[in-house]
Amino acid sequence: MSSALFTPTRLGSLPLKNRIVMAPLTRSRAIGNLPNELMAQYYRLRADAGLIITEGTSPSPNGLGYPRIPGLFNEEQVQAWRRVTDGVHQAGGRIFVQLMHTGRVSHPANMPAGASVLAPSQVAVPGEMWTDTDGMQQHPEPLEMSEADIAQSIAEYAASANLAMQAGFDGVELHAANGYLIDQFLNTASNLRHDRWGGPVENRIRFAVEVARATVAAIGAGRVGMRISPYGVFNAQVPDAGMDDLYLRLIDELNALGLLYIHVVDHSSMGAPEVSPALKARLRAAFNGQYILSGGYDVARANADLDAQRGDLVAFGRPFISNPDLVARLTSGQALVAPDFSTFYTPGEKGYTDY
Repeated sequence: MSSALFTPTRLGSLPLKNRIVMAPLTRSRAIGNLPNELMAQYYRLRADAGLIITEGTSPSPNGLGYPRIPGLFNEEQVQAWRRVTDGVHQAGGRIFVQLMHTGRVSHPANMPAGASVLAPSQVAVPGEMWTDTDGMQQHPEPLEMSEADIAQSIAEYAASANLAMQAGFDGVELHAANGYLIDQFLNTASNLRHDRWGGPVENRIRFAVEVARATVAAIGAGRVGMRISPYGVFNAQVPDAGMDDLYLRLIDELNALGLLYIHVVDHSSMGAPEVSPALKARLRAAFNGQYILSGGYDVARANADLDAQRGDLVAFGRPFISNPDLVARLTSGQALVAPDFSTFYTPGEKGYTDY
């Protein structure tokens, strides 16, 4: 049987000890939006992965939409993240931070004083979200971003990427998937604008491209990846007839910037619409950088897709929650521990560092 998954490789100039990526996983342990010793321990325990991508981390106070998610926009957060990156590096791992601005997927009760719920258009996400102070609350109607808001948000991503380098990260992943701010600009369900940021495909990709451009200018293309979710329906996103064209146009622009990788979300294993194999193949063929596969993989399927050159690295998400020694278990064929879903987003060590 192929062992491609376990062979060392390179991500750009970065040597990786295997092709296993720990996917970004929201775990809501950052009390006060600040990484802590518990989080440092959690990531250090998983440093056998070729690459760790952190949970979504906001580049702005405005992007702290969920309770207890970390930020990376001030010096205190830099120092806190430094403990995380030092631990992973001492354990022989590599770690990228995922920059996630939640946009309209937010509630004022989860945000610091003075922050605003911003989005491309004044369209609320249907349904409710959890707040620590008031329990389940309806998503509010966001403020439609002005040109000044858009410019500030782009600048915040670049500034956060600079802080990520100061915090010792090996690179950043721009979260342009799953219905968060960048994806809100891409998707016709959340972007109803009629200016240069909305309407036709070339306008709807503009925010993603400008965030990538600013981030590349800040820290170099060799340290920047992007996560995308074609046909994703998370956070009330809706596929449309022009979606394949949109993502292929986006890839052309990312190629021009020299982006390091794309990380393609396929949540069909969890019941979402499948990203067609044909579109995945077209994205793979069109993109000049490296390609991270994701979506319900086991070792056999991962090796088959790597051997068929459908991707360069394979991301594993939920198995890492309850198996800090996942790489060893996958290597030996040992059974995996099942996760406790009730502790995915609760504070404290239970279901986090006690597996």
